[in-house]
Amino acid sequence: MKNKVKLFEDRKVRTLWDEEAEKWWFSVVDIIGILTDQPDYEKVRSYWKWLKRKLKEEGSELVSNTNQLKMESADGKKYLTDVADTEQVLRLIQSIPSKKAEPFKLWL
Repeated sequence: MKNKVKLFEDRKVRTLWDEEAEKWWFSVVDIIGILTDQPDYEKVRSYWKWLKRKLKEEGSELVSNTNQLKMESADGKKYLTDVADTEQVLRLIQSIPSKKAEPFKLWL
């Protein structure tokens, strides 16, 4: 898999290209940070933790279908990170009220 950083407006989105499956994986916390317009990583992680719990309670398959892959973090080390493919990202966008939802969908 190939690590890449893409930009949406001025925000970084960590991605991985899976050649075998022929699809992109996107960092969930990066996407949530963009949609919530929250630059604080810890607050974004807390929001994702809360949203995962809420979606599980609602019976959403989004959380159970989320994978973890190693992605490079700001400190240069690779950590397991929750990732979603394009279809899952579109479902995630529906779960977060955001004025950036439509521009982000177009960016995808």
